Formats: sequence, C-alpha cells, structure tokens
Amino acid sequence: MTEEIRILMCAPNHYDVDYVINPWMEGNIHKSSRDRATEQWEGLYKILKEHAIVDLVEPQKGWPDMVFTANAGVVLGNVAVVSRFYHKERQGEEPYFKAWFAQQGFTVYELPKDLPFEGAGDALLDREGGWLWAGYGFRSELDSHAYLAKWLDIEVVSLQLVDDRFYHLDTCFCPLTGGYLLYYPPAFDFYSNRIIEMRVPMEKRIAIGEADAVKFACNAVNIGNKVIMNKVSNDLKQRLASVGFQAIETTLSEFIKAGGAAKCLTLRTTEPVQVEVHANTPVESRVIRLEGHLLDSGLINRALDAIVEGGGSFQVLSFELGEQRQSTSKAEVKVSAPGHSIMEEIVSRLINLGAVDLPADERDAKLEPVLMAGVAPDDFYVTTIYPTEVRIDGEWVRVQNQRMDGAIAITRTPEGPVARCKLLRDLALGEDVVVDVQGLRTVRKPEARDAKQEFSFMSGSVSSERRVELVVEQVAWELRQIRDRGGKVVVTAGPVAIHTGGGEHLASLIRDGYVQALLGGNAIAVHDIEQAMMGTSLGVDMKRGVAVRGGHRHHLKVINAIRRCGNIATAVEQGVITKGIFYECVKNNVPFSLAGSIRDDGPLPDTQMDLIKAQTEYSRLLDGAEMILMLSSMLHSIGVGNMTPAGVKMVCVDINPAVVTKLSDRGSVESIGVVTDVGLFLSMLVKHLELLTEPYKLPTQV
Repeated sequence: MTEEIRILMCAPNHYDVDYVINPWMEGNIHKSSRDRATEQWEGLYKILKEHAIVDLVEPQKGWPDMVFTANAGVVLGNVAVVSRFYHKERQGEEPYFKAWFAQQGFTVYELPKDLPFEGAGDALLDREGGWLWAGYGFRSELDSHAYLAKWLDIEVVSLQLVDDRFYHLDTCFCPLTGGYLLYYPPAFDFYSNRIIEMRVPMEKRIAIGEADAVKFACNAVNIGNKVIMNKVSNDLKQRLASVGFQAIETTLSEFIKAGGAAKCLTLRTTEPVQVEVHANTPVESRVIRLEGHLLDSGLINRALDAIVEGGGSFQVLSFELGEQRQSTSKAEVKVSAPGHSIMEEIVSRLINLGAVDLPADERDAKLEPVLMAGVAPDDFYVTTIYPTEVRIDGEWVRVQNQRMDGAIAITRTPEGPVARCKLLRDLALGEDVVVDVQGLRTVRKPEARDAKQEFSFMSGSVSSERRVELVVEQVAWELRQIRDRGGKVVVTAGPVAIHTGGGEHLASLIRDGYVQALLGGNAIAVHDIEQAMMGTSLGVDMKRGVAVRGGHRHHLKVINAIRRCGNIATAVEQGVITKGIFYECVKNNVPFSLAGSIRDDGPLPDTQMDLIKAQTEYSRLLDGAEMILMLSSMLHSIGVGNMTPAGVKMVCVDINPAVVTKLSDRGSVESIGVVTDVGLFLSMLVKHLELLTEPYKLPTQV
C-alpha cells in the first residue's frame, strides 16, 4: 500500500441512470443493474485498496451520480475547489462534497453560482510539468480557470473539448507518471491539440483510437506504474507496457451507461504542491457590445456561435430587448479565450458581425511601422468586406478602399491621419499598420426582419428550390433601376456562359446598357469570338449541339486571327468580329479585363498575363459597382468577391451548388446563390427586362 496516496470514493447504493445529461445515458434510463454495478464498483475498490488509502463519502438518496466522486471538486495540497455542476440533476451533490472537504481540514473555495466547473472531471494535474490541465466546452466554463489558477496557485493550461461523447476532460485525457499522456486527440479542437503537442514530447504521447476511446480507456486511475482501467484492447495494453506501465483491467460497463469509468469513480485527495510552481493562466476576457435586430436577424446566435466555435466561452452580462417591432436590441457579452491569439481571432469575427469591443471606445488602435516594403508587421489586422473605422488619436477614421484580405495602412498628413486598405504587396516604408483588434469597428446596416427597401430577396443564402423565375424577376427590376439612374453593373463570367447558349443574351444586356464592365479570363473571350466567327464553342456547333469535324482547332484559329489584328477592338473595327459579347463591348464602349492563367492557349493579345496588373485592373473596374453578376466562373468570381466591399449586390449563378455556396458564403446580406443553368438564367433575365415598361412593375417579393 502507498500511504501517501488517498482516494475518495462513494458506494453505489443509490446509483442508477435516472435522466439524460450526456450521450451515454441516452437509451439507458433504468437499464443499469444495481447488483452488477455494485459488483463492478467493489472490484475497482478492491484494486485501489492494494495501492492507496480509499476514503468513502456517504451516498445520498436522490443523487444517483454522486458515485462519480471525480466531480466533487479539485484538490491541491490543503486547498479544495468545490464543483459547480452545470446540470440541475447534479447540483444537489455540492453541499455534501463541500461538507466532506471541510471535515477533512481542507481550505474550501466556491466558484460563483453561475459559473459551471465540474472538479477533477475537468481539471487534471500533469504528473511531470507541474501545471493543471483544465477542460472546457461542455460542463466547465473557461472563466473558471482563472479562479483555479489563483486559488491553487498553479499554471492552468486550457483545452477545449469538441466531441460531446467526451464531455469531461478525464473521459479522453489521462496524465501518467513521468510526463506520459494517454489521450484521444479527436476529442479536442485544433488549437488544443497543438498545445498538447507543444507541452508533451511526441515519445511520451500515447494517442488512442476511437475503439479504445469509447471503452473509456482514458478514464483511468494512474498510481505509479499502474494504470487501472476498464477493459481495453491488447494493442493498447502492449503500448502501455512498452513504456513501463502495467494495465490493470476491471470491468465497469454498468457505469459507462452513465458516462463514466474508473477515473470518474475516484478523486485523488493527496496532491503535493510544487513550491516552484505558481499561478499563471493565459485566459483573457473582454466585453463586447452588440446592437441591432439581434433576435429577428439571428445576429445574437451567430455571435455566440462564433465565440464557442472560435475556442472561447461567453457570459451574457445584459440584454435589452426592443419593445416594438422596429426597435433594436442591445447586448453586452463577456468573451473569454484561452490566449491572446484566440481572443484576437474571436473578436475579429465579432467585429465582422458589427460588435464593438467596449474598451476600444477608449483606446486607440495599435500601430506598428512597416519595416520592409510589401511586408506587414506580425499580428496585422486582416480586413473584411465591411466598412471599417479605426481609432487614431482619439478620433474614429474611416478606412478607404475597403476590401477583404488586406491590411490597414496609416499615413500622417497635415489634415490628419488617413487610413487605407492595402494589399500586403502595396505596403510602403513610412506607413504604420494596424495590429491586433483594439480600436477597430465595422459599420454595418441593421439586419432587420422587414427590409422592403433593400434588395429584398437577397438573404445570403443558396437554394436550388427557390423558384428561379422569381429571382430573375427581382434581378431584372434592379438592373433596370440601376441603368436608369446611371449606376454601374459589373459582370464576371466564365466560358460556360458561352457553352450553355447564354452568349447572345449577355451580348444583348451589354448592347442595351445594363452592363458597365465585364471581367473574365482568356477562355470566355476565345469562345465568344469562336462562336461569333465560326458558329462553334469548343468545336461544338451551337445550333445543332454536335461536334464538327476539326472543331477542336477552331479556338486556336480564332486566337491566331485576333493576334494578326493586334487586339479585339481592332478585329471589330476591321470587321473580323461582327457579333457577340466582346463585339458589343467594343461597340458600346464597355470596358473589359481578361485575367490570364497558366492553362490559357495563345493567349489573346488583350489577356493580361501579369497577375498583379490583372488584379489592379479588376479593382479599377469594380470601383463604384452597385451590382455584380457572377456567371459560372468560380476562380474569377472569388477574386472579385475579395475585392468588393459590403453593400454591393451580388448574384452568383452556377449549376453546381458547391460553387454557388463558396461564392455566396462571404457574410454579405445582399448576395444570393442561384443554382441553375447560366444560359437559362440569362435567357429568362433578358425576357423579363423586355417585359418591364414604365411605370415599373414591382417584383414579386421572395
């Protein structure tokens, strides 16, 4: 017997599966045998008695899960932090465990009542490094970790759990003597796995598979070189033996029905203090404010989901619900994260949703100088499509040239600081760049339930079931409005628009003044001109739908003909091109830009093969656009989307739902994906425009 080690257990006198608070309990209500459970518990008790002193706490009727003493609290030295159970079904256990700790002479600490923490189920001491591994995500809140660090005077390392089968840290994570670790990596998020890998050398990490994980192999009790556990695979036992551990198996199937095994049934109450180790927790907290139609638009849900999905936790400090339908709501939310980098990422996502980091109202943005042209400082803020303001010298300054995936460059002028969104390659010496997320806010239009004045069918969604003709009717009405007020519509299109018979319809849109700029690649121009000159597209007769003999050479002949002329405009002037999309562009002075790629044949003389110049030209033509039609060109449309600020209406059309989703899922409430044949879409669009006469016929709302 090892006198120094004491373990707390509770007899299963009242144990049963009476309710469902974890996935293991589902389907097992009152299906656990009391006799078998008692037999299995006594088997574990007997094994532990051979290696440690086992103390017992009196079981209490009405609290069947009290048998799982790991959740009583966490102990270090003479300090015990009592649990605050997440579910009401277990909260009645708290006073009994608190009384037991007090009777044993521990200094007892209690967390605030609204802050869940479930003891050694989510707090495990590393057996070598002298820190406390602490889990969060299902039963314990991240904010509890700061209290643990303070009261236990120990470094706390936070790990986020992401698989609800492994709702407590001790179900998938078992620190072993000598710094070894038995764990199930898929139970943790990417960031937590990286922390584990940084803290525990590869040769000491014993990662298990799902087959052993669901047998609760990690829910084990480690005493010296003994690992007492439920039945596991021979392979795992051999792996443990290869590094000096002896697996002692004992069947605990009745307790697995409630979501626990050996570790859950025990609490180690003798944990020595390492005097050289002191409190140090990286948990960071901030308060953010949200305002708008939080419930109607789902904004509050998206914000809270962004916090949790980003690896943090939250506490809603206040929520003021709007009293009228048109009234806005306000919320203040405390956000916690296990480190500054995670907090920065979470707050960035919240800023994109229109949240304001409250301290940012009083603090300027952090700036660092550009030390090398074309290179930003570390931790630079990455811009989004939303209009952004940055606080400099106590004043909010609007960022110019808004686009996503850039940096915010600050220059000082006699008139005051100027903030511009710039690509990394364009950053210059002498500029400062915004780093971190302090002193930043985005300006977003309220997302209301009823937005009759908005592009009403645009809901940031994708649906192949939505009646396409109604969507087309709305687009046609908006196109007419933009044209007649002298606005700007930009089309980015791929060669599929030609192959599906949409070329003539797109040409008529240009001819009738509905398009003010055209963006694409080498292919759309080649195949449009091929159709105009030879009646084929990729060698297929566009009228009969059959391949013509020698048609595979047609596009090369077209390229050669245009190169002989010098460019597309000259070919139109010389009568080589007499119809089609690019014929109408030239005749109607509609500018176009063709961005080349490595796969382009020729290319045409008009195709810009310098990527940087092509991006610059795209950006120039997009300036001032009110609507963008993205027609079956994922590559160019994604590029266009990245260059376009919020507020520009977007219509993404493709027969492939995956393409439409990728193009539409960019956070704008004024974009929609239309899953349909692009040729059919253009044909219907032209017909609807022909039907529109003065006064405007209001479109059917979708």
